[in-house]
Amino acid sequence: MNNLRWLVVFFAFIATGLSFLDRQVLSIAILKIQEDFHISDTQYGWVNTSFLLSYAIMFTLGGWFIDRAGGKKGLAWSVGIWSVANTLHGFMSNFSQLLAFRFLLGMGEGGAFPGAAKTVYTWFSPKERGLANGIAIGGSAIGAVVAPPLTIWLTNLYGWRSGFVVPGIIGIIWVVLWLFIPWNKNALAATGPEAAQPRVPIRRLLAVRQTWVFIFMRFLLDPVMYFMMFWTPKYLSEIRGVSYERIGELFWLPFLALGISNIFGGWFSDKLAIRTQSMNSARKIVMGIAAVLTMMLPMTEWASSVELAVGFMCLYMFAHGLWITNYITAISDVFGSVATSTVVGLSGTAGAISSLILNPMTGKIIANYSYTPLWIASGVLYPLAFIGFIRMIPRLTPVFASQTTKN
Repeated sequence: MNNLRWLVVFFAFIATGLSFLDRQVLSIAILKIQEDFHISDTQYGWVNTSFLLSYAIMFTLGGWFIDRAGGKKGLAWSVGIWSVANTLHGFMSNFSQLLAFRFLLGMGEGGAFPGAAKTVYTWFSPKERGLANGIAIGGSAIGAVVAPPLTIWLTNLYGWRSGFVVPGIIGIIWVVLWLFIPWNKNALAATGPEAAQPRVPIRRLLAVRQTWVFIFMRFLLDPVMYFMMFWTPKYLSEIRGVSYERIGELFWLPFLALGISNIFGGWFSDKLAIRTQSMNSARKIVMGIAAVLTMMLPMTEWASSVELAVGFMCLYMFAHGLWITNYITAISDVFGSVATSTVVGLSGTAGAISSLILNPMTGKIIANYSYTPLWIASGVLYPLAFIGFIRMIPRLTPVFASQTTKN
């Protein structure tokens, strides 16, 4: 079972990698799609909004479903839906179809991170959970690393449509292999039989202060990450004058930093937990370091070279990796097997709603003003969120009696 659990977390790593790869393809391919279909920046904003709308809905519904069905079934459905949706992007012929396929992609991807969090909690003990979460969600960064060069390579060889079809087929293959992994619930060392855990109704979760703190943090911070994902290639192209091919050479670097910090942040947090004998201190120390590092992001606007600007983006992504790994692990510390996926889902929905509201505004701000206000705002939000976090949740302790995690 020890070897099997690392195989399971590796598959979760691949799943989150595919999720970011599939959503990131459009941010590169849009430079070609706009030429073919004459899609404006405002329309591109609405395309992203279509994804975020379904993503927001399915983050909560997906988390709720996965807490009841388990990580295996939940991730299989999630990856299957978004892989089909991504493949359909390769057959679009107009703006309306792009909106529809993007909406379907969001429906599938809403279950990715709740499913990964549920899987890790099921298979790993508290002292290993930070590293396991870091590996599982670290795949998202690797997917984003692969997306720019892969998309550009496939585009140059076979056209931009292949950038959607090839990853979509890979995702369908993943589902088939995932379903063959044995899932012996009675042998799970970390938490016992998955099906035996009680479930907490959403209305009860919403009566708990900690739930709202985690929700508010994602509502505040997710727009920064979506700004980096959806708009940075256009920033490099339009403001910095970077060529299409050069974007492919540079844009993967920030996501590599994210992937490294996802894993490092989880490992470092676990080591701190052992040393301090406090999950609370370990998670918050790493998140505090991350909040300080994000304050350098506004320097992107005034960097003297493209390479230095990308360096500041890398620093932000490194900080975000530290933050998000320990944020999700903190949720599992507080809510355990009874509600981890649901709370990850609720908070993800909040972040997607916030981004959904702000994404069209982002396009208008860029069109009418510049990127400067967006860079500045991005640099102050993490410290504000961290201050609120440590004030509203002084200690990360389980909120339901059925949990036994020691903090």
